[in-house]
Amino acid sequence: MLTAVMFAAYVAIFAIIFSLYYLEMEAVLYASGLCVVLTVIVLSVHFWSYRRKHLERYEILMNIELMTDSLPRPETLAESDYQDMIIALKQIYNTHLTTWQNRQNEHMDYYTTWVHQIKSPISVMRMMLQAEDTKEHRELSAELFRIEQYVEMVLSYLRLGSETSDFVIAECALDDIIRQAVHKYAPQFIRKRIQLRYEPTDVAVLTDEKWLLFIIEQLLSNAVKYTLKGSITITASPEKVLSISDTGIGIAPEDIPRIFEKGFTGYNGRADKKSTGLGLYLCQMAAGKLSHTINVESKVGCGTTFLVDMGTYRLDVRE
Repeated sequence: MLTAVMFAAYVAIFAIIFSLYYLEMEAVLYASGLCVVLTVIVLSVHFWSYRRKHLERYEILMNIELMTDSLPRPETLAESDYQDMIIALKQIYNTHLTTWQNRQNEHMDYYTTWVHQIKSPISVMRMMLQAEDTKEHRELSAELFRIEQYVEMVLSYLRLGSETSDFVIAECALDDIIRQAVHKYAPQFIRKRIQLRYEPTDVAVLTDEKWLLFIIEQLLSNAVKYTLKGSITITASPEKVLSISDTGIGIAPEDIPRIFEKGFTGYNGRADKKSTGLGLYLCQMAAGKLSHTINVESKVGCGTTFLVDMGTYRLDVRE
């Protein structure tokens, strides 16, 4: 823009000078026309050169973590200074990243050790409570089971938030995973006199067995917690959609859009006083890493249904 303004100013100066000396204006117009043509040619070449360099810089920007050492050769002192700044910032970033990763690994090691250590006294207390079948012991066993779930949740929270991969994807029998979860929560069904409706299925899903089990356990935990009487139904469709339905208190309509948010407890959680707001958040996070989706349907006073879609697309290879 500045170049165009300056060029117009120069043409005006020449036109004024030529008119003052009564010279022919055609010379000014002819010279101006030649200058315009030359300017267009030079700007076109400059534009394509600038565009090519811009695309190179954009490619580096999209892969800045990998291509910091492949910056284009600086053409000016200013570009050289900017590249030195980028390299210095990258070194600082790498230093902080290494420090952060070391701290994360230390935290993971500590909490992993803590979880395994605390399981020992939990197991001892469970054995002591099972020695005598009384109402008080059954209540204490239920609370101990709740403590054990919170301990497992700590480890799951750390593993899902870490940069390392803890997933082993394979084709698994959905029945086997559901049975493990049902067996774990069987005492809770009996204690609360809740009926379980489950028909075995031959569905096989591509997933991580441990993390899908974690999702199902968390959904069953919520179903048992918020179902005072009635039943819990588990079904699986041929399309690999797992459904866990209960006849519990349901979820308020205004809470449904936020139930998967971290720390959100909703009306039911505030009334229960024991909800952490992490269970469904971790379920959603684990499902996302497994490429599964979780949806919910609920009506206050009638119950809630969680749908876990584990369907995969078939890829046909054509020769």
